Amino acid sequence: MKKIALLLVVLMAVTSAAFAGGRRADDQLRIGLLMRNTNEQFLMDYATNVQALAGARGVAVNLQDALGDSGTQMDQLIMLLNQGYRYFVIIPTVPALADAMNQEIQMRGGAAAFSNTAPTTSSLRIGPHFFFASSPEFVGGQIQADLIANFFERHPERAPGQVVNMLLINGQIGHPAQVHRRAGLLAGLAARGFTLNIVAEGTANWAPDEANELMNAWIAAFSGQFNVVAAQNDGMALGAVQSMMMNGLVTADNSSGTFLTVPVLGIDATADALASMGRYELYATVLQDAIGQSTTAFDLMYQMATGAFSPGNAAGGITPATAAIDEEPANDPAILSQIYLVPFAPVDRASPIFLNF
Repeated sequence: MKKIALLLVVLMAVTSAAFAGGRRADDQLRIGLLMRNTNEQFLMDYATNVQALAGARGVAVNLQDALGDSGTQMDQLIMLLNQGYRYFVIIPTVPALADAMNQEIQMRGGAAAFSNTAPTTSSLRIGPHFFFASSPEFVGGQIQADLIANFFERHPERAPGQVVNMLLINGQIGHPAQVHRRAGLLAGLAARGFTLNIVAEGTANWAPDEANELMNAWIAAFSGQFNVVAAQNDGMALGAVQSMMMNGLVTADNSSGTFLTVPVLGIDATADALASMGRYELYATVLQDAIGQSTTAFDLMYQMATGAFSPGNAAGGITPATAAIDEEPANDPAILSQIYLVPFAPVDRASPIFLNF
């Protein structure tokens, strides 16, 4: 029995050494990629880019899809930690989950970079090796407002008296992107001198099918009462586009940039959205840079894992924030060195992003 016990101790020590620092016995660096789900185009693009970057640098990536469930995502983190993973790129299911996740990672001497769903300020305060690599959501809403304002300034007959009668399709209610994109949209239109009347507002939980059903109901109830549709991501915008086409809200004239009777706008600039713009369906979108966010998050973890990171380093071409904004966690000056803000960009028919698609 003493020999068996000694053997177990030796095996545990060897296993621990083999997995130290998130590396396997063959010394290959490993990174855990924890996704809240992978059924949204932005998230699929994000995960695909992390895997491509990892492959180019000889890094093994373990992708875990939480299917939108916080308990599942926490279990996936614990599993990977127990397997020796120490470095993580994370899109959490909800902001508050980041606190518990970072506590667990901290106890194992690891690091994490979060994107898309903002972690809490308190979760980043746990240690300087926790990061946020994402985009300022309020600005995304402001840019969407500018695209709407630009449309109506070119076509004032579509918004008499600069009155915008909007159907607003929100993402998951309470999600930081939903809250701040909405606030930025409203503030942006007001800043451009438009009066906003929200004819109807609801959530489609980021899902095209839900947006399609919502639009079907709104078209039946509010036909002729709205002059724009704003959706908080491209998937929902494309669901709205499909509904309008199926309900006959189309014209033969696409000189405004769309042959739909009113413009529909999204956020993300996914390939599907750009293709829809190419067919004169979706009017415009806002680039939320999945490549930029994922490259920055991956680079942070690669630098941490290889010992190359120093505070103030650029990652993925992005430098840390230098000024606080009114958006958690980037509103805390004490952790700005851990915040990497990837800019949004407008995408209409004149934008290089569309022209080069």
